[in-house]
Amino acid sequence: MADPSTYRPRPGEIPTEPGVYRFRDKDGRVIYVGKAKSLRPRLSSYFQDLSALHHRTATMVRTGASVEWTVVSTEVEALQLEYSWIKEFDPRFNVRYRDDKSYPYLAVTLGEDFPRAQVMRGAKRKGTRYFGPYAHAWAIRETLDLALRVFPVRTCSSGVFTRASQVGRPCLLGYIDKCSAPCVGRVDADTHRRIAEDFCDFMAGETGRFLGRLTKEMKEAAAELDFERAARLRDDIGALEKVLEKSAVVLPDATDADVFALAEDELEVAVQLFHVRGGRVRGQRGWVAERDAETTPEIVEHLVQQVYGGETGEAVPREVLVPVLPDDADALADWLSGLRGSRVDLRVPQRGDKRTLMETVARNATQSLARHKVARAGDLTTRSQALQQLQEFLELEDAPLRVECFDISHVQGTQVVGSMVVFEDGLPRKSEYRRFIVRGDETGATDDTAAMHEVLTRRFRRGRAEEAEIRDREQHALDDGAVTPEEGARPARFAYRPNLVVVDGGLPQVNAAARALEDVGIVDVAVVGLAKRLEEVWLPGVEHPVVLPRTSEGLYLLQRLRDEAHRFAITFHRQRRSKAMTASQLDGIPGLGEKRRKALLKRFGSVKRIRAASVDELADVPGIGPALAAVVAAELGSTADLTPAVNLATGEVVDDEGAAGVSGAGDDPDAGRQRADA
Repeated sequence: MADPSTYRPRPGEIPTEPGVYRFRDKDGRVIYVGKAKSLRPRLSSYFQDLSALHHRTATMVRTGASVEWTVVSTEVEALQLEYSWIKEFDPRFNVRYRDDKSYPYLAVTLGEDFPRAQVMRGAKRKGTRYFGPYAHAWAIRETLDLALRVFPVRTCSSGVFTRASQVGRPCLLGYIDKCSAPCVGRVDADTHRRIAEDFCDFMAGETGRFLGRLTKEMKEAAAELDFERAARLRDDIGALEKVLEKSAVVLPDATDADVFALAEDELEVAVQLFHVRGGRVRGQRGWVAERDAETTPEIVEHLVQQVYGGETGEAVPREVLVPVLPDDADALADWLSGLRGSRVDLRVPQRGDKRTLMETVARNATQSLARHKVARAGDLTTRSQALQQLQEFLELEDAPLRVECFDISHVQGTQVVGSMVVFEDGLPRKSEYRRFIVRGDETGATDDTAAMHEVLTRRFRRGRAEEAEIRDREQHALDDGAVTPEEGARPARFAYRPNLVVVDGGLPQVNAAARALEDVGIVDVAVVGLAKRLEEVWLPGVEHPVVLPRTSEGLYLLQRLRDEAHRFAITFHRQRRSKAMTASQLDGIPGLGEKRRKALLKRFGSVKRIRAASVDELADVPGIGPALAAVVAAELGSTADLTPAVNLATGEVVDDEGAAGVSGAGDDPDAGRQRADA
C-alpha cells in the first residue's frame, strides 16, 4: 500500500469552493468518490495522522495513490456530479447496497398495447408501473385476486394471450369475469387501458374515489330494485375493503412519506425503507452493505441518491424521513425537489406518529442486521481466508480482490464461444460477465488453445483501448471545464483489470492465456489454470502444477469460478446452437428472407408449428402471400393439407384448371437469385 504523504496535495493548492473529489489507486482506478462544501478542509482531513482516522478511512487512504478534484458552483451541482461518478466508476470504498433478498413487486406493464398485471422481481423496466415491494409473492397474488373482481385487467402471459387470440376463446379468468378478455375483443385496447390505469390509481392510494363511486352505484341499483346488480356491487366493495385491510394505517393524516432507518456496527450496515402512501404502508425494502470509508451521514446521502436517482428510481414522495441528516441536507432536499417537481421535506422526525413509525422501521433494520450476521457469520471469514490462501499459494503480491475466469465451449469445433465471469471480494459480479463468439483463423477452424488465446487477446486489447478512451475523455472534460460525464459516452466494459486470471484447463490453455496477455502488453496480471481431472493449479511455463489442499477455501473459490464460467459458456453455446438449428430449416426456401423468417417464427413460435400450419394460415402472416405459403409448406413437408398446388421448379402456383399463377416469391427482388442458388 502507498504512503499517503507521497501524494498528499499542498493545502494551498486545494480550493475552498464546493466540489467533488476522487481517490485513485496505483492502477488509476477510482476507489472513492466524495463531495464537500469546501474541498480544502475535507481533503486535508484525509491526510492527518493515520492513527487518528477510522481504520476503514485509513485503509482507503493507504490504498490510494492519487487524489483529484473538480470545482463546481453550487452544492446541488456537487451532489449531482457525485451521484454520476459513483454510478460511472462504482468505487470500491463507497458503500455498495444490495437487497438482503429479492423483493417481489406488483407490476403493471403500461408500456404494452394491452397492459398486464403480474408479480415481478429484479431490475425495473421502462413503461412499467410498480407497487410494493411486498414481503411475499403470495401476498401480491391475494391482492390481485381480490382486486380483479373490480378491475378485470389482463394477467396472462404473452403466449397465453396469443393462443387465446388465435383460437378465439378466452382463458378461465375471462369466463369467470376476472379478466375483461381483450384477447377475444370483449373490450378494445382503449377500454382495457382505462381499466389498468384505474387499477394503478387504486393501488397508488386513490381508494376513496373508487369506494365512493361503487357505493353510489350500489344505492342507485337498490333504488331501482335491481338487487342482483346491487349485490354484485356490494361484493365488489367488500373485495376492495379486504385489499385495504392488508395495508396497515400508520399515519392517520393520509401522509405520503418514505421512512428510512439504519442499524450498523463496525463492519456492516442494514437499511430498511417503508413506503407510506395515503397513510398506509404500501411497501418495504431492505439492504445490507459492508461499511468502508463512509460516515453515517454520507451513508444516508448516498442511500437516498440510489433509491431516487436514475431512470428506474422510486417516485419521490412529499416527505422523506431519515434517521440522520446528511451534511448537505439542504442541497439534497433541493435535488429531491427537482426530481419531484415540487417541494420535498427531508427531515428527522422528532415526535408523534412519525417518530413512532421511525422506531418501528429501526427495529426492523436491527432484526435484519441480526439475521444477516447469523446467516453469514462464517461467510466473511471464509472469503477472506480464501483470498489469503490464493495469495500465499500462488505467491501474489496482493490478495486477488478481482478475479476473472475464462472458459471455451463448442461441439467438435462448431459454434465456438467463450465466457468471462468476474468475482470481486470472493463474490460473483454478474453485471461484469461477458460472452464472446470465437471467430477462429482464416479457415474458421479453431481449437481450445487458439480460442482461449483469441478471447484473452480481445478482452485485454479492448480493456487497454477503453483505459485510454477514459483518460482522453476525462482530460477533454477538464480542458472544456465540464463537470459531468460526457453524454452518450460508451460505457467501459473491460477497463477494470483483474488481479488474477483463471482459465479452465491445464498447461496448454494457461500458456495460451499468458501468451495473449504478453502480446497485448499486460505484465501485471497473474494467470493460472484449473484442470478438471485432479483439480490441479497450473502456472504458465511451469512443468509441475501447484496442488492446493483439498479442503482449502482457496481451492473451493477457484472451483466456484471454474464451474460458473463453464455454466455461463455452455448456456451461451446452447443458445447459439439452437438458433442455428432453427434457422437452418428455414434457410434456402425460395423467397423467404430474414424478415419473413422472423415473421413466421413470431406468429407460430417454432418450425414444428409452421410445418403443422395450413397454407391459408401461413398466408395470413404479413409478407407471406398464398404462393410463398405454398412454397414454404412444400419445402418443410407440411403435415397440413396443401390446398394450392405448386411447381417447385419454378416456384409458381397452379390452380385447379392447371393455369400457372404468379409466385409470391416474385415480391422479393432477390427471389430469382435465391431460386437459382437453390
